[in-house]
Amino acid sequence: MIRKQDALDYHSQGRRGKIEVTPTKPCQTQRDLSLAYTPGVAEPCLDIAANPDDAYLYTAKGNLVAVVSNGTAVLGLGDIGALAGKPVMEGKGILFKRFADIDVFDIELNTHNPDDIIKAVKLLEPTFGGINLEDIKAPECFYIEEALKKMMNIPVFHDDQHGTAIISGAALINALEVVNKKIGEAKVVFAGAGAAGMGCARLYEKLGIRHENILFVDTKGVIYKGRKEGMNEYKEYFAVETKARSLADALKGADVFCGVSVKGIITKDMVKSMADNPVVFAMANPDPEITYEDATSVRSDIIMATGRSDFPNQVNNVLGFPFIFRGALDVRATAINDEMKIAASKALAALAKEDVPDSVMRAYDVKRLEFGRDYIIPKPFDPRVLMWVATAVAKAAVETGVARTPITDFEAYKDSLEARLGKTREIMRFYIHKAQRDPKRIVFPEGEEEKILRAANIIVEEKIAKPILLGSRTKIHQKIAELGLDLEGVEVVHPSKSPKFQEYTAAYHELRQRKGMTRSVAERHMKGHNIFGMMMVRNGDADGLISGIIQNYPETVKPALQIIGTKDGVNKIAGLYMMVFKNQTIFIADATVNIDPTAEDLAEIALLTAQRVKRLDIVPRVAMLSFSDFGSTNHPFVDKVRRAVDIVKQRSPELIIDGEMMADTALSPEILNQSYPFSALKEAANILICPDLTSANIAYKLLSKLAGATAIGPILLGIRKPVYLLVPSNDTNDIVNITAMAVFAAQVEKADNA
Repeated sequence: MIRKQDALDYHSQGRRGKIEVTPTKPCQTQRDLSLAYTPGVAEPCLDIAANPDDAYLYTAKGNLVAVVSNGTAVLGLGDIGALAGKPVMEGKGILFKRFADIDVFDIELNTHNPDDIIKAVKLLEPTFGGINLEDIKAPECFYIEEALKKMMNIPVFHDDQHGTAIISGAALINALEVVNKKIGEAKVVFAGAGAAGMGCARLYEKLGIRHENILFVDTKGVIYKGRKEGMNEYKEYFAVETKARSLADALKGADVFCGVSVKGIITKDMVKSMADNPVVFAMANPDPEITYEDATSVRSDIIMATGRSDFPNQVNNVLGFPFIFRGALDVRATAINDEMKIAASKALAALAKEDVPDSVMRAYDVKRLEFGRDYIIPKPFDPRVLMWVATAVAKAAVETGVARTPITDFEAYKDSLEARLGKTREIMRFYIHKAQRDPKRIVFPEGEEEKILRAANIIVEEKIAKPILLGSRTKIHQKIAELGLDLEGVEVVHPSKSPKFQEYTAAYHELRQRKGMTRSVAERHMKGHNIFGMMMVRNGDADGLISGIIQNYPETVKPALQIIGTKDGVNKIAGLYMMVFKNQTIFIADATVNIDPTAEDLAEIALLTAQRVKRLDIVPRVAMLSFSDFGSTNHPFVDKVRRAVDIVKQRSPELIIDGEMMADTALSPEILNQSYPFSALKEAANILICPDLTSANIAYKLLSKLAGATAIGPILLGIRKPVYLLVPSNDTNDIVNITAMAVFAAQVEKADNA
């Protein structure tokens, strides 16, 4: 429950309000100022004067949206005025930025005259790439949007009309599918003939609802042909021949109710009177037209959606407007047309049928979400909505001819969208694309676990790898059926029943017989999924192994060393973490294996890490860390690091490496170039080799928790074949990403041995 003081504190404490302007270019020196303003700014100005489209090249116009309101229909607050509505418009700006990386200026216009609004917004066209009209009352909002769409050459979108329509349209498509009703035969009753209601009805028609099957109810009752009171041209369009005069009359036998009105106008008896398998969208906020509890108490066959997050099927406009504008801006669309809105609805409907990421279920504190009566539209915090909806909207813009810069490679476009969600996603797309070129066989010893099965489903769909699941066939197939997954063709191996069991046991016994292992012990160990999986990799029946969801770290590492072994010339394996920040990526080792490495060990860790980083097409710059800068302190700990640097330079003279040095020195080109111009490092290091396990482990965890870095790993270095470790907290997406990394490593191993 949000208390009044909580809300006031949120908006007032610290920096007032919710938004700020942040520079995207350096502005630290006199030269920076000269480039940002005078005289340097004259050059882009002249280019834009000669070619107006260059504004998209030299300014933020292409990623800037105006949220415009006069405050006459603010949320459930009504006409509170432009100034009082400003917190809402700032909030809208936050949502644009958070969900689609779109910048916003909120524009509050202190007028009730629609022509004044039209004139003001039209004059703003040079500034913005798109216009989001917000919280303007009906019927003026219809007139304003229609006029601006005719006058302006950038997208104009009234979210109150179209946002709810698009999201509930997706819910409508799926709800009717669940109850097996044809959209062309469904009878729909609307309560509320304002912007949202009219917008929903118009879009539903385009989705297939027949005009004669729509009944509108406003504060005066049913909108019917011949009614005089409270009518306008927009209501007249939906006036039909009917004997119904009240909401209760209208709902008798109706298939769908769409409410965008006020709380409490629907009774239990009205819901009882609806057709079999009724669909009820009670979307008044914050209190719906009928409560979820009341509606479900009288109809067990109901599908219900509300505007609230504490009940299933939340119709939330944030599922629409950020992503619709993202797609429109990215093709420089001149408008957001009906085809683009329909594409958004259909994309949301399709996404709801996909397996839901663990991160989404954690956000909503549920164990499972799957397509059905209680899940007909995606959740607002589903990160996939950006890729699905923006791509669908951009495609529709291109296909309907409103895109000024059409996209030709939509796969690359999806990658760019994913990069907007963070550099981590950009990096993982690199691995996924590499994996898809030549998928490898990856064995999962924990094949009975739900996370592994759900990840395997995605891995197969995306053609990332060829999963091999170890476990009981009966249990695995039963869980696949329970989860509604499609894993047809995936190899399932029950170790003790495998035709390879005796062969693997004999080989394992031979490998370990001089380590005190008897044949009977070897056979007992081979029934363990990790051991069996390692033997598959050793014998070439799998290209890599991923384990650790329910295993302790040593239970994976120890058999990997015993069975698969290290690469030729490698004496010590190590654990590498990739730390992904917003604008950079650094690598930290060894954070998982060697507690107190020697100088020789540190040198080997540095070389293994540099080799792995090179595979990412990154030039490694290695800093060997300590609490001393280039001999400033004498201590055995420092001497060890200094000797490691010398060893690396002897073994790999071309590698950019230096040390011993402190962490701030390693990451600061200014310190390096001013205080230590002799250093081989001229730029900030991207590989940090810590002097022991303690410091490396602490460093990566602090960066993860306090600096907001995403830790990818541990990546096991030095193993002969790819073995990747999971931890219990890894979710489905983590497993998919780690699988892509394992496939890429297997590809490299194959190329190295060719």
